[in-house]
Amino acid sequence: MPSDARRKTDNKHFAHLNLRARAIELLEQVYNGQSLNQILPAAIEHTPAKDKGLLNELVMGTLRHWFALDAQIKPMLSKPLIDARVHIALLLGLYQLLQTRIPAHAAISETVEAIKQLKLDKASGLVNALLRRASREMESINAQFMASHALPAWLYKKLKKDWPQQAGHIAQNLRNAAPLTLRINSREGTRDSYLVELKDWDIDAGACKLSDDGIELRQSVSIVELPGYHQGWFSVQDEHAQLCAQFMGDLTGKRVLDACAAPGGKTAHLLEKNSPALLVAIDNDEKRLIRVHENLERLQLDGPQVQVITADAATWQPDAGFDHILLDAPCTATGVIRRHPDIRLLRQPSDVQQTVQLQATLLDHLWQQLNVGGTLLYVTCSILKQENQQQMASFLKRTANAELVPLELEKLQQDASLLDLQPNPIEGQPMIGLQLLPQQHGGDGFYFCALLKTA
Repeated sequence: MPSDARRKTDNKHFAHLNLRARAIELLEQVYNGQSLNQILPAAIEHTPAKDKGLLNELVMGTLRHWFALDAQIKPMLSKPLIDARVHIALLLGLYQLLQTRIPAHAAISETVEAIKQLKLDKASGLVNALLRRASREMESINAQFMASHALPAWLYKKLKKDWPQQAGHIAQNLRNAAPLTLRINSREGTRDSYLVELKDWDIDAGACKLSDDGIELRQSVSIVELPGYHQGWFSVQDEHAQLCAQFMGDLTGKRVLDACAAPGGKTAHLLEKNSPALLVAIDNDEKRLIRVHENLERLQLDGPQVQVITADAATWQPDAGFDHILLDAPCTATGVIRRHPDIRLLRQPSDVQQTVQLQATLLDHLWQQLNVGGTLLYVTCSILKQENQQQMASFLKRTANAELVPLELEKLQQDASLLDLQPNPIEGQPMIGLQLLPQQHGGDGFYFCALLKTA
């Protein structure tokens, strides 16, 4: 069957399912290795407007707490379940009981109905019985649920090794929903003036603590309906990701490369704050580069000094070298799990070493494209030392003409509430670069390291 016809059939089938059955089908696809970004938008599009928010919450929330939910369900089972959808239905039902305001009777009955709609009638009695039992034992189950780190065991083990003092704190923050943060387009206006605009619209918002361009939205809003969206007044970007432009320094009149640039948030920010002679943004994913073009056009940043190229940063050869390079490297994305909770299921232990090897290849190749006296800023959204401090220590060891440039954030020292943002270095192990941890009311986990080419 042609893919378009299959998609129409799937959508028709999807339309006849209740909300829990739709959630179970989406979660099963993630369980089988599908990225949530590839399936959730279309599913929400084909969901009635009144249910879109709840479908998103059920899917994201169940994934966010997957391993904590699983730890409560498994002891209730006398034998393993044959069909993954029954297992997923139990996790989904328990999530509703523990983390939503949906009445228990409604959560259970709708989940049982979903099992029937998915032609799993024989399992409906089991799902009903276990969820009813959970509702009776809610106090003890909730205590164990809240105490769980809610991460795959292999990942929590790595966090304990890398950050023994902060691992529990990191894990709990990764269970929370991430805040919604804007980045003001400084070419179009100031952060203070836009905060006044938002106040006039009765939108609760405030200035970010670390980013000079960041605004945290403290209520649920439709981004495209905010004032100035279509005029390019702002973008959506995590606060810690916004620090890239700050750490890159003054790029005016310089040749700049943004490697692995899609979807273009950092590219746009560099152009908002600087007037480089040339900025080249490359990425090996042509479809994702469409987003770069769209963002630059909306923000009115596209021009002859900006080139967007489909290319592999590990092999691409430019006509001339660059004064500054931003390498937002492919990584395990362990610092952004709260925004992409499917990472908990999709990421595997073997992925770490493969990613580390790719990062090393990118570093070695891009270093050859950097002019003497130029700088390279290495960035990941990971919190694993193999991809960050250890990666950069290895690069410095094998690269004689690379010198570490210290990165500091004065605001970390000025604001006591931010003291747990940067992990303490382990005694005897000097900190290379700057590691920021995910914060409940702040940015995601990000790592930054700046290097100077000396010869």
